Amino acid sequence: MRVFAYCRVSTADQATANQVAEIRSAGFQIDERRVIEETVSGSVPARERKEFARLLDRLEPGDVLVVTKLDRLGRNAMDVRSVVEALAAIGVRTHCLALGGVDLTSAAGRMTMSVIAAVAEFERDLLIERTQAGLSRAKASGVKLGRRASLSASEQKEVVRLLGEGASLGALAKSYGVSKSAIQRIAAKRLALASADVSRSAASASV
Repeated sequence: MRVFAYCRVSTADQATANQVAEIRSAGFQIDERRVIEETVSGSVPARERKEFARLLDRLEPGDVLVVTKLDRLGRNAMDVRSVVEALAAIGVRTHCLALGGVDLTSAAGRMTMSVIAAVAEFERDLLIERTQAGLSRAKASGVKLGRRASLSASEQKEVVRLLGEGASLGALAKSYGVSKSAIQRIAAKRLALASADVSRSAASASV
C-alpha cells in the first residue's frame, strides 16, 4: 500500500511543513517522493491544479491519499465529494485528519460527506435567498441598482483630455484608482457623444 499526502497553501508566504508534520504525527508513514506540495488558491477546482493533476496520474488502486482538511482537497463540498468519488472509482482511499482520519470512501465517510454537502447546499440556497431579498428591499426603497459610474463627469472629461495628450490607459487607471477597462469605456463613451454632436451639427448646417 502506497500512502500519498497532498498539502496545499494559498500564498507563497505560507508553508506546507505543518501539514506534513501533522500527517506524520497521525501515524501515516509517507516517503518524501509521495508528499505533494502546492501553492494555489482554494478557489481553483482540484482537478485544475497543476500538482494535483499530476498526482491523479500517479495514483493506483490500493493507494491512500491523506489531507489535513477538506479544503485542501477541493474548493467546496461538492468539489471535494466529486474528487473523493473519482478516486474511489479507481480504488484509492482518501483520509481527512480534520474528520478524525476517517476514510472518506467508507460507509461512515460517505455519510459524513453527504451531510457536509447537504449543509453546503443549504448555505448556498440561504445566501441566494438573502441576496434576492436584499435586492428587492433596495429596489422598493428607490435605490438604483446596477453599476455605478467610476468617475465623475468632470473626471471623465479630464481622462479624455489626458488620453488625447498621449497618456496611457495603465497610467490613468492607476492614477484614478479604476481598471483599464473603465478608462476604455469612458473613452468610448466620450467618443460616441462627440460623434453624435458632429452628426447633429452637420445635419443642422445642411438645413
